[in-house]
Amino acid sequence: MEIIPAVDIRGGRCVRLYQGDFQRETVFGDDPVAVALSWQEAGATRLHVVDLDGAREGRPVNARVIGHLIEALLIPVQVGGGLRDRQSIDSYLEAGANRVVLGTAAVKDRSLLAEAIAEHGERIVVGVDARVGMVAIEGWREETPLTVAELMSELAAKGVPRFIYTDALRDGTLQGPDFAVVETVLARVGVPVIYAGGISTIADLERLASLGAEGAIIGQALYTGAVDFQEALKVLSRLARPERGFPA
Repeated sequence: MEIIPAVDIRGGRCVRLYQGDFQRETVFGDDPVAVALSWQEAGATRLHVVDLDGAREGRPVNARVIGHLIEALLIPVQVGGGLRDRQSIDSYLEAGANRVVLGTAAVKDRSLLAEAIAEHGERIVVGVDARVGMVAIEGWREETPLTVAELMSELAAKGVPRFIYTDALRDGTLQGPDFAVVETVLARVGVPVIYAGGISTIADLERLASLGAEGAIIGQALYTGAVDFQEALKVLSRLARPERGFPA
């Protein structure tokens, strides 16, 4: 399972929000590029970058700094936040983003989603954000009547190659994932799923890996030191290797 550090950007700075609340922000760096480079140097194989202002306004806002970040890194970067038209999707991919994450657009504009997948395939990821198992859109401010498992199963059947599932109420809280919901989602969807929200220990990562998550996005736990990144990499690496005496 891949461990993916999160770099959330608001007002040009690297921040973390508590449960997605813009009034409960902690700043972890004035230079997101420097923060991103530090994760690369620590051994990250991918970064998850979110334009928080973009998610709120429905259009890319921090595109310039994200472009500099992509250019500075040697590892793949996946970008989300405010990508709701072809121009913004294509712009990030042309700038070198490995993947782009569609959230609100995937729920509200299925034709855009279909076009993006037809053109870019595996480089399109759908981000499904939820509160108590129900899908939330518009920067987590608007709830829908859709359950996470229902939406993801429906979109997977339409060709979505990969999902990021974020538990918005646990994001930034260090409360641990709701493993019952995660297990249900992973069992039903049938395509790779990356989880985010509330991860607070290496044990959380081990359990996510055992349930079959392709990756785990971590923010607060890494920035506060609750999870030691390099130790987590070592533990997950050991889990990925077969024990001696057994077939690979």
